[in-house]
Amino acid sequence: MNKRITLKQIAAEFNVSIATVSKALKDSHDIGLETRKKIQEYADEKGYKPNIFALGLKMNKTKTIGLILPNILNRYFAKVFSGVEKIANEHGYNVIISISHDSYQKEVAATNYFLNGTVDGFIVSIAEETQKRQEYQHFINTEKYGVGMVMMDRVCEEILCDKVIVDDVEAAYKATSYFIKNNRKKIALVSIISDTSVGKLRIEGYKKALLENGIPLDENLIVKVGKNDDLETLLKIVVGSRKVDAILCLEETATIETLESLQKQGYNIPNDISLIGFTNGELAQHATPKITTVSQHGVFMGEQSMKYLLERLQSMEDGVKLEPRIKTIKTSIIERDSTIKEK
Repeated sequence: MNKRITLKQIAAEFNVSIATVSKALKDSHDIGLETRKKIQEYADEKGYKPNIFALGLKMNKTKTIGLILPNILNRYFAKVFSGVEKIANEHGYNVIISISHDSYQKEVAATNYFLNGTVDGFIVSIAEETQKRQEYQHFINTEKYGVGMVMMDRVCEEILCDKVIVDDVEAAYKATSYFIKNNRKKIALVSIISDTSVGKLRIEGYKKALLENGIPLDENLIVKVGKNDDLETLLKIVVGSRKVDAILCLEETATIETLESLQKQGYNIPNDISLIGFTNGELAQHATPKITTVSQHGVFMGEQSMKYLLERLQSMEDGVKLEPRIKTIKTSIIERDSTIKEK
């Protein structure tokens, strides 16, 4: 592979200064037309492209933001990315995305990379392993490095920064209450994100709804699926030993796997068991039956996170103190065929 040609090499070719080459490539009239044309044609022939990171360091601004997500295969996070990119592009910013795969080490590496001057600021949804370990040192004092930060969806209360979150307690509370209002009382919960902040809050909302409706809590109905566990096996044990008539799934993948497992066991959805899942992705919409979901409005979450980051970067540039803010996004239940609504 050929090495990238530099301004210095172009300058040596024409026996001129680097400043002259730079002006010629910018089509500055300070340089004669003939010289400009020769330099531009030579640079094009050799495949010269300006190093945007070097320019960013010189200008103290890269016009690039970073985005750290736990999982891009999850449709919700794909929608978040779409929202971030939309607002970023409208304001002339490029987006570098890093996937942590819920790994603490990958998240630390991505954060350190962004703090090295690669981006002006970044948005992060914290990895499950990071939240399990409760280690957030890599997020402390980001502004000290001249980098803005916004936490989104999965956040850490101890870190003072802008945050955009969903009211996860209310979301699970509403979904559980929806079951109860439609005469479903033996409600199980399936979670593959129990170690995350959002998973814990959703379990809290589920318990709150049961308590307020006078339904005794059965901890055995809360199915927490670890990385080495088989969801189908755990589900068979719970459904086979108790008369479950509804299941709330806290994440998209768990929702689809639960539906498939119940159907393999011969249950009719929703007549035997009603099903509600997080989040409102294409998988839920194209499943059979179509799945009732809690919509977290991922695109809107991404847009709000990027708007917060832009405001933070502007305040840093202006030297204006801006107190950390929290934006809470309300959820909504999208009714489909996996639940029965009592008349």
